[in-house]
Amino acid sequence: MVKVSLIVSGLLLIGGSTFANADASLLKAAKDAGLKAIPTDKKELLKLVEDKTNVMTKAKIELGKKLYFEPRLSKSNLISCNTCHNLAIGGVDGVGAAIGHKWTANPHHLNSPTVYNSVLNKAQFWDGRSPHLEDQAQGPIQAGPEMAAPSELVLARVVSMPEYVAHFKKAYGKDVKITFKLIADTIGLFERTLITPSRFDAFMAGNLKALNRAEKDGLKVFINKGCTSCHTDIGLGGTMQPFQVHANYSYAKGDFKGNDKGMVKTPTLRNIQETAPYFHNGNVWSLSDAVKEMGSIQLGIKITDSEASQIVTFLNSLTGKKPTVTYPVLPVISNKTPKPEFN
Repeated sequence: MVKVSLIVSGLLLIGGSTFANADASLLKAAKDAGLKAIPTDKKELLKLVEDKTNVMTKAKIELGKKLYFEPRLSKSNLISCNTCHNLAIGGVDGVGAAIGHKWTANPHHLNSPTVYNSVLNKAQFWDGRSPHLEDQAQGPIQAGPEMAAPSELVLARVVSMPEYVAHFKKAYGKDVKITFKLIADTIGLFERTLITPSRFDAFMAGNLKALNRAEKDGLKVFINKGCTSCHTDIGLGGTMQPFQVHANYSYAKGDFKGNDKGMVKTPTLRNIQETAPYFHNGNVWSLSDAVKEMGSIQLGIKITDSEASQIVTFLNSLTGKKPTVTYPVLPVISNKTPKPEFN
């Protein structure tokens, strides 16, 4: 009996050692493929997300949050940034094409990408036309099919509310000049805080037990199939890449073709479980189908149902811990506040 116990114990030790070696090799392969962890050190994380031209402070972040949830930045007083990038449901709106002013669907049938971890993108918008979040924030506010508010109307609304003026002075100093650009910059600053570290990051930081065996197997398939050729670095996406490299996209809808070079921003895979529907036109609801479609059109390979299932199991480990965001109480209007417009 003693001999049997010793043999079993020895086998368990050998098996454990084999798994440990395999996990260490997988971690190395992930790093070699360009995958990186969100830093756990607060100073390192700040270096990653902060725009040095607009240093983060609690007052600026709180003001940015108010403006992010502020529907009166829209022409109708009904639409805020959070309408299309709802922080309660993965930073998206859960519909194929974004819906804006006068219940207008995006004319190019473009889907609202998640705002979570968007600071990790190398470019903003599906065609990559904005270099950072602050510049991006100006677009939807003014766009006709979105919030439809001219910059001068937005500014007039904000400065007409004494509480907002006081908030800006607290955040930027008593001599601050409130401009439309500063309003958008402050929204972008808040969005920079929306980082969601996951168990995957713990694995990449060296905790080999952070992922279970099925997730590790899925990560291995993810790497071996070449998914990291586009979905890599800290954001697992966010760079501009050619689209329909090996085949035509099966779920085409709308007239979007990318930028002038046919390049499309690769969406982040972080929290991908929460951000359906998928692709730039929001025309795919199954994550497994999206994985198989990517194999066909981008990699020129067939990803089987079994392989897609393994990859999806790994992708689910990218669902991260969301920062706590308390819905703000917004300032009261004054007699000078421009009224809502619905034309």
